[in-house]
Amino acid sequence: MFVACIDIGGTFTDLVLHRQGADLEIHKSPTTPGQFERGFIDVLAVAADSHGLSLAEFLAKTDMIVHGTTVSTNALVEGKVAPTGLICNAGHPDILTLRESPRKRAFNIKVDFPPPYIHRSRTCEVRGRIDAMGNEIEKLAEDDVRAAARHLEACGVKAIAVCLLWSIVNSTHEKRVREILEEELPGIPVTLSHELNPIPREYRRTISTAVNASLFPIVSDYVEKLTGALKRAGYAGELLIANCVGGMMPPEEIIERPIYSVMSGPTLAPIAAINLTNESNVIVVDMGGTTFDVSALRNRHLVVTPEATFGLEMLGIPKIDVRSVGAGGGSIAWVDAGGLLKVGPHSASAVPGPACYGRGGTEPTVTDANVVLGIIDPDYFLGGRIKLDRAKAEAAVGKIAKQLGIDVVDAAYAIYTTTNHNMIGAIEDITVNEGIDPRDSYVVSGGGATACHIGDMARILGIKRFMVPRFAAGLSAYGGLISDVRWEETGTLNTTDRHFDLAQVNRLLASLKRKGAAFLKRSGIAAKSQRFEFAFQGRYLYQSWDIEVPFASPEGKLAKGALAGLVAAFHAQHERIYTIKDEADTVEFTTWKVRAIGDTGGRKRRGAAVPRQRDKIKPKSRRKIYLGADFRHVPVYDAAAFGAGARLTGPAVLELPTTTILLLDKQEGQIDRQGNLLVELD
Repeated sequence: MFVACIDIGGTFTDLVLHRQGADLEIHKSPTTPGQFERGFIDVLAVAADSHGLSLAEFLAKTDMIVHGTTVSTNALVEGKVAPTGLICNAGHPDILTLRESPRKRAFNIKVDFPPPYIHRSRTCEVRGRIDAMGNEIEKLAEDDVRAAARHLEACGVKAIAVCLLWSIVNSTHEKRVREILEEELPGIPVTLSHELNPIPREYRRTISTAVNASLFPIVSDYVEKLTGALKRAGYAGELLIANCVGGMMPPEEIIERPIYSVMSGPTLAPIAAINLTNESNVIVVDMGGTTFDVSALRNRHLVVTPEATFGLEMLGIPKIDVRSVGAGGGSIAWVDAGGLLKVGPHSASAVPGPACYGRGGTEPTVTDANVVLGIIDPDYFLGGRIKLDRAKAEAAVGKIAKQLGIDVVDAAYAIYTTTNHNMIGAIEDITVNEGIDPRDSYVVSGGGATACHIGDMARILGIKRFMVPRFAAGLSAYGGLISDVRWEETGTLNTTDRHFDLAQVNRLLASLKRKGAAFLKRSGIAAKSQRFEFAFQGRYLYQSWDIEVPFASPEGKLAKGALAGLVAAFHAQHERIYTIKDEADTVEFTTWKVRAIGDTGGRKRRGAAVPRQRDKIKPKSRRKIYLGADFRHVPVYDAAAFGAGARLTGPAVLELPTTTILLLDKQEGQIDRQGNLLVELD
């Protein structure tokens, strides 16, 4: 039986395949924008062909398919979401306009104040009020709800978000609003804020509800097309879809909460890194066709942020912290009005792709520059499956050379170094700007293009050790293949360490755990394969913002003496993030979380160990590569033939069918037991 994970990228759709009793495989096929399900089926056909099977025969032998999707992310970035209405309390129609204030990028005078995510013309106020203790101080005006339904129907909305004050402690008004909307507007999906994101912060709860509602028609349509295409192709196994909290969900669950599919693909890369290395603090980088994604592990924990944004808006839900910049293999180089070279954020994408692909692209891209520099062999792209056109790459890069008044090779190297510095900026954003020295971290380098650049970036940053995994070109897909089913339940309960309400906290934790267990049961996870993790959000009294602190609770219940451990963990986390702590101050606990995790057997799908290297390694050829001053004849190795323990020192090029690795002077590489390349500064 096969298990596959498919990750759709900007240029290629990646498939990492596990076959029972055999090693892992990686397959690639061009992404098909606008018809992602076609590219999904295409890459399955590539894998089937590699085993001498028809697609139907291959799918009949496939037990499970895991999928990381970019559909919701693309919809948000491009603004192509469904027209959505918002119902809120009377007197609060400006919540999406005012946001949290002050506005982001306050000192950039060129940024206009952005319009609200849902326009005021589609925002309806209803009378009725619940107070912070859950008491009804004004009855819900049902006539207001019916009038709002008629107005939103006239506006042509395809989804409705409902966010009322303090619904997190008393949800009766929100539930009644949904009942009325279902009577008045049958078939229009409704998202309630207390069900989706039960947190006290009004803007974050509202924006997340609005985003979820606007994505509902898009994601449900995509999932239905995908499941339909798989069914027609003969697939009858299990399908799981990645979420942004580092796990998988059944399709029907992701349809109900489509906001959790945003940036789901890149969040799988740190999952892969946890399983690839035992290092404590890790920087995970992944350069695809369109973007360069950076994430991190701190003390072997995923870094979760409540501050995730898209454009000038906040997502409003916690997600694994992934920072992205427009620096991929397909990123287009251009010269601005001041004569400065820029790379990205615009991309040649999968269609038409870089000029060297020969599919009609004419703009110079990072991949074109790497071909001109000799880093990428035009005859060995994807193991020779795709032949690149060096002449077209030179012609495209020649446009930049002409504008800058330099020769083509120097222009290509300028594109190469500019791209590296763009990516270094993203690494510094998640390390230096967070008070972390990147030189103290280990780097796991993923993505098909990253290995061409990681050596130079490590040199500039002073990073002395990094890894290029054997399946670097499908790092996110590998992460999905080995990941668990994962979901997070959240509840609000304010209490302090001075007047800690242990009984109420335990009741809330028990309720959240039951909900998490119910999710895992719906996902087909047996009780013996379930486990739970716990965290709280807290702050010093009168602070504005909370921080998240994990804590251990084997039975999901806090013992009488547990408070001291919670407080100590909060002080330690506060000191790590802000470099200070105040152990004499009052600690306020605001929100409690239970993460439900279901084991899908991913630990058995990590790949087989490679045999030890017996013979002295020899280059298969030598190639001229431009490394900054002049071309140098550099040895080129077939990395797929390396065994564990094989060692070599740069400058050198290592070629795999799906990636090219460039080692620079004084960078020494060694293959580990899993076939990954471990690099240290010699």
